[in-house]
Amino acid sequence: MRLMRCPLNGWRPIAEFICHGEVKPMPDPATASDHEWTDYLFMENNVAGVVREWWFHFPSAYWFIAERNTVTGEIVDSYPPTRLFDQRIDFGAAE
Repeated sequence: MRLMRCPLNGWRPIAEFICHGEVKPMPDPATASDHEWTDYLFMENNVAGVVREWWFHFPSAYWFIAERNTVTGEIVDSYPPTRLFDQRIDFGAAE
């Protein structure tokens, strides 16, 4: 059985995880055009080598970042998003 290390739950079967794409800079929610949002949401760089990706552990609803080699499929490292991000963006705030 293939396993992946979740920063919250430890080693778990890979079937419990879903990859949601590359970690990349988000456009400014207040000023981004539709084109910028579309590019951010749907376009990937598809680099051969180690790439940072958003991963989701479905049973615990935990989001984290994993570094994966896109050539070999090997998960090199996984860690909480706080290693890269120091604040959370709230998209649900009404004005």
